[in-house]
Amino acid sequence: MPTGTVRLHRVLRTTPDKVYRAFTHGAALAKWLPPYGFVCHVHQFDGQVGGSFKMSFENFSSSHSHSFGGEYLQMVPGELAEYTDRFDDPHLSGQMQVTVKLRAVSCGTEVHIEQAGIPEVISVEMCYLGWQESLQQLAALVEPDIPG
Repeated sequence: MPTGTVRLHRVLRTTPDKVYRAFTHGAALAKWLPPYGFVCHVHQFDGQVGGSFKMSFENFSSSHSHSFGGEYLQMVPGELAEYTDRFDDPHLSGQMQVTVKLRAVSCGTEVHIEQAGIPEVISVEMCYLGWQESLQQLAALVEPDIPG
């Protein structure tokens, strides 16, 4: 069964540590990860090597939801987050692997994301569009520098 891969690149005006935290904090993920029009419910979260997560995205218009989960494989604070992702729906079978690489640059943090193993029934283009929306929301979360 063929699978797809998306690759994304962004530069965010913040530190690698702050971006890393957005990938390893359940409430932060719930705020930025779901594409526009979806609400994220975090059912279980342990953002460390060997830890796992369980979430669902609810379509706000229809209330239809799909759940997914995975396991954290490699974690290097401020540099790398690698995890698996698997839908609970049998029509969306297979395991995806997401690799997030972070690097400090002169104006912030360079972010490279690769999601491989996207189920055949999900178009790569739609997945890419969803990630673009998510990354806009990620920027809105991590770029503001609000004093404590």
